[in-house]
Amino acid sequence: MPNKILSASSLGLNSFLVEVEADIQRTTHKFIIVGLADTAVQEAKERVKAAILNSNLKFPRTRTVINLAPANLKKVGNGFDLPIALSILQRKKIIPFENKLYQKSLFVGELSFDGNLRPINNIISICLFAKENNFQNVFLPEENKQEACAISKINILPVQNLNQIIKHIKGKEIIKPYQSKTNKNSISLNNEYDFSLIRGQIHAKRALMIAAAGGHNALMNGSPGSGKTLLARSLPTILPNLSDKEILEVSRIYSSIGLLSKNHPLITIRPFRSPHHSSSLASLVGGGSIPRPGEVSLAHRGILFLDEMPEFPKKTLETLRQPLEDGQITIARAQITLQFPARFILIGAQNPCPCGYYGDEHKKCTCTNMQIKNYNQKISGPLLDRIDIHLTINRIKYKELEKNSNAETSADIRKKVTQARKIQNKRFIKENIFTNSEMNLRNIKKYCQIPKEAKNLLKQAMQTYHLSARAYFRLLKVSRTIADLENSTDLKTEHIAEALQYRKIE
Repeated sequence: MPNKILSASSLGLNSFLVEVEADIQRTTHKFIIVGLADTAVQEAKERVKAAILNSNLKFPRTRTVINLAPANLKKVGNGFDLPIALSILQRKKIIPFENKLYQKSLFVGELSFDGNLRPINNIISICLFAKENNFQNVFLPEENKQEACAISKINILPVQNLNQIIKHIKGKEIIKPYQSKTNKNSISLNNEYDFSLIRGQIHAKRALMIAAAGGHNALMNGSPGSGKTLLARSLPTILPNLSDKEILEVSRIYSSIGLLSKNHPLITIRPFRSPHHSSSLASLVGGGSIPRPGEVSLAHRGILFLDEMPEFPKKTLETLRQPLEDGQITIARAQITLQFPARFILIGAQNPCPCGYYGDEHKKCTCTNMQIKNYNQKISGPLLDRIDIHLTINRIKYKELEKNSNAETSADIRKKVTQARKIQNKRFIKENIFTNSEMNLRNIKKYCQIPKEAKNLLKQAMQTYHLSARAYFRLLKVSRTIADLENSTDLKTEHIAEALQYRKIE
């Protein structure tokens, strides 16, 4: 009766238990893996065989069948080499058949031909699964140990090679649980951009501070060279630090596709993703036969910057509507549907027309009315309605460029933003949200009480500018953020008036 080596596989960001069992039959020599294994898992046959032989161990010369249960779930990735090798060695009685260690431990890792273990992806999700299901130990490759320590209260046992884990199971040389010495807050933001270096643009800086404080989306419109890209790339310098919960959320996404650095195995600063306008739909929102997270998920809890936004295909831009509303992206395939988190601040930049100089004081626009219309229609009304802050970025004059700047530094603005975020964290402590932009209708009703004197202003704005219901509620969210920046408990008329000037008015 085969014993079971326990492992785990991942689909998206979620992991599930896989029982690995071997059966050795006295028939023609053959090595078979069953259990809905993908190509990478099937190729484990050659890696496992070479690793066992090159570790001076015996490989069965008879028929060997490996079963990966449950059979109805797709097994993907390169993490099954180690449990497959252990299950074979168990059946060959090279390691003990009965051992309590098997029942309370997960085994994952890719084997090289010489028996050493190589790192695998999605280790954070696997360790989180182990913790939630009361496993005590996770045996994994040495190079994954720092990354795995993002999950506390579970023993992380790094393995260098096949012989080392065999000695551990036999009780000859015990592998000690790894204790991380990495300080999560030791990595500081190293950015050449700073708000104090940006000349003029006081209105834009104020608007971006509001966007950072409340997690609001913004779109900047201006002629080439006016400073749109510089403003966007300076925005990360005023965002607050990631909380421990956010660090785990973001690192888990990067871990799933192997983008974590060996030197810094956790993402401790907010992501800034800036895909080119030639990026495919799948690269932006995620995709593939086994869906992987795209740029919208890699920007989770950070910034997604779309420079030259109208140059993106309209179909690609339209896919942003769901994550902007729900904070997650759903990718459906014939056999599987996966969800990835996508709570980001969208920052867009565009020229007013294809040539870039429509409305410019000094350069004449060469575009026809039809070209301008077609260019601006690439960003649809429903998508624009989901953008809270619309800015016109004007050309900087020579006097402003030469003037000695006494502007606030990013560090000073960051203190204000962080304080506003603390107010929101305290407010939403029981709501499972982080910022004002994430409020639902019930939250808005509770935390955005409109003063009597402001109701007439809102009524007039709705009637005059034909604002949608979505625009109305997003207006209140921005107003709430402006009030938080001023440490005001109540919304005031001036807060709503300032929020109103950031709406796109046709």
